[in-house]
Amino acid sequence: MAAVTFENWPYPRWVAHRGAGKLAPENTLAAFRVGAGHGYRMFECDVKLSADGVPFLLHDATLERTSKGPRQIAEGASNVAGDHPWAALAQLDAGSWHSRAFAGEPLPSFENIARYCLHNGFFLNIEIKPTPGFERVTGEVVAQHAARLWQSAAVPPLLTSFQPEALQAARDAQPLLPRGLLLDSLWSGWMETAQKLGCVAVVCNHALWDKASVGQARDARLRCVSYTVNDEWAAQRLLDLGTDSIITDRVDLFSPAA
Repeated sequence: MAAVTFENWPYPRWVAHRGAGKLAPENTLAAFRVGAGHGYRMFECDVKLSADGVPFLLHDATLERTSKGPRQIAEGASNVAGDHPWAALAQLDAGSWHSRAFAGEPLPSFENIARYCLHNGFFLNIEIKPTPGFERVTGEVVAQHAARLWQSAAVPPLLTSFQPEALQAARDAQPLLPRGLLLDSLWSGWMETAQKLGCVAVVCNHALWDKASVGQARDARLRCVSYTVNDEWAAQRLLDLGTDSIITDRVDLFSPAA
């Protein structure tokens, strides 16, 4: 597995958000297939842990928005996804909320998504999305699974998180996997934190990038990644600034070959 550094940045310019943006139920294998059908070769997804420690894909801490929710598990069951074992979570319908065409689509395990990407030569940006209070264990377990699954791959996945504790745990567990700090604001000390965590990239809300912030990142030998870019004017501004990768919902609008 080749080391990812500032000089050796192997990832494509365009990244499909949660598999296929809004065109399919987010963070499902169906979404990845839709994104791939639009020509995308790199995908972003959110990974957290079940109660029994299985990494799986889900953005929210709770189940209601993107599945039929806890009632499908048991009457009065917890809304928190991480409170349930994988055997129960794997039975949920994670597609009907989006449209009838995807009814019955299950929540995928991280391992299944990883194998889909590896078999097809796709790149992956794994956002470590811990259930609150489980930042460190989630970072550690996700990194261990990623290292195992990608051990024979040429290019490793990029691990990102808004939670520095999760990234530190990932670094402690698998220091050779590349990391990126996610930011929704340029809070005091963001640059120093990214450097302390040994990050290769900073992943910002796209509005935060300007000539000054891009210059700061470049001076610190950090790649510049943007989320979530859905308008042509915003994409063009980022291209003009010389940023490196753009995460988008609009897999139907932006050509990944551009």
